[in-house]
Amino acid sequence: MFDIFNFFLFSWSLSGVFGDAVKSVSVTEGESVTLKTTDTTINEIRWSFVHKNSSILIAQYRQNEKNTVHDYVLDGRFRDRLKLDQTGSLTITNTRTTHSGLYTVTSTSTDTPLNTFNLTVYARLPVPDISHYSQNVSSSHQSCSLLCSVVNVSDVSLSWFRGNSLLSSISVSDLSISLSLPLEIEYLNDSYSCVVNNSISNQTKHLDTKLCKPCAGSPDSVSLIVLVSAAAGSLLIVAAVGIFCICRKNDQEGKYYLLLRNYM
Repeated sequence: MFDIFNFFLFSWSLSGVFGDAVKSVSVTEGESVTLKTTDTTINEIRWSFVHKNSSILIAQYRQNEKNTVHDYVLDGRFRDRLKLDQTGSLTITNTRTTHSGLYTVTSTSTDTPLNTFNLTVYARLPVPDISHYSQNVSSSHQSCSLLCSVVNVSDVSLSWFRGNSLLSSISVSDLSISLSLPLEIEYLNDSYSCVVNNSISNQTKHLDTKLCKPCAGSPDSVSLIVLVSAAAGSLLIVAAVGIFCICRKNDQEGKYYLLLRNYM
């Protein structure tokens, strides 16, 4: 209870000190991000990372002097990843989700807060997987049951689309071992897709029509039925004409035989 109280007290104090100056920044894991200072006239500043309600010094900038980075702190999570440029802006390279949090830049001489950044590093999204898990027959129609799944994701939405039209969607805000979204369709084509996305990126998987046999009532199956029926009808017509010709030929040969017999 004490830790929770301290957390809210610390958050309130930050809001009171920095107000609207807190800037939200989002990147995907593995990318680099630069947190830029707004006041480049100050000769000496320090960068801190807020961890468990404490400000941990991670870098110091002194104009016309050698800059210092403290990348060994917090078990080395910033090791070989921190860089300061000539203006005092801080760059974090090859980001990881553990770099998410609040970053503050302060004037060393006056201890005046200059900027605060709320950095969120999102894990790279996996490509969703589409599988065909059953076929249900209802009256004269056959539905194709599909399942779209992703694993090890957080703060994402999983959605089914037909073209640009949203069919269904589900979201999670915390870490999920697996997230799945079913879909049943009657007309199978390649316009269906499954998309997983967060606030800055997305991954899309398009439906492979080989996963599901043509559904009853679909244009493909209807065309096949019409084609088979037409072929069968043609065969019947050919057979009927053949039988008629054979019978007529036999009848003519019978009449010729009778005439020849009477003449002899």
